[in-house]
Amino acid sequence: MPTFIRRLLLDEDGPTAVEYAVLLALIVIACIGAVKTLAQSTADSYDESAAQLTGVFGS
Repeated sequence: MPTFIRRLLLDEDGPTAVEYAVLLALIVIACIGAVKTLAQSTADSYDESAAQLTGVFGS
């Protein structure tokens, strides 16, 4: 039994996997935020272009 506990305490594979999972989750959250911001910015740009073209050519 002491050998099992010693191996369990010295094993670093589990915490390393958890650290990688947390890091991956943070990266995914940052990417989702960036894509949402970019999508809104692109939509606003298209809306502004459409409004200007409507003003020039009429509706």
